[in-house]
Amino acid sequence: MADKLTIQPLTQAAFASFGTVIEADPASMRHINGGTTERYHALAEAEATGEDARVIINLFRGAPRAFPYAVDMMERHPFGSQSFSPIDDRPWLVVVAADEDGKPGRPQVFRAGGRQGVNYRRNVWHHPLIAMGAVSDFLVVDRLGGGVNLEEFFFDEPFIIEQP
Repeated sequence: MADKLTIQPLTQAAFASFGTVIEADPASMRHINGGTTERYHALAEAEATGEDARVIINLFRGAPRAFPYAVDMMERHPFGSQSFSPIDDRPWLVVVAADEDGKPGRPQVFRAGGRQGVNYRRNVWHHPLIAMGAVSDFLVVDRLGGGVNLEEFFFDEPFIIEQP
């Protein structure tokens, strides 16, 4: 029988061991451009290691998932971080897991608001993008360079997300 996962709100404290929540943080705000623009400075740091590694910016367009949804795999990127920031102001799900001897432990599920992004640290187990409700666009910052920067793990038994 599949193990059910509980969805929790995405907060900086709850997500800290996996990376950084990217959202407007008043503590990091500075006025620029003659006071007409608020800059929320250094909300996350991109990581890119290895020969010829570069940080790149992508647009991902995610199809909405159907629920209940089976989390049957996780992935991680050993040479670089990966961030996802929604463009369409729609909520989405973030699924992460702690590393347990080279494989993901029990996944945790966070409900991200449409104005919250995440930056997964290098080597953090996470599920691919889970858009909800409608096709959604995300600005994605990750690594381009030599070496295989993707490791996948498939669970023997899936975990179930019932309804967000």
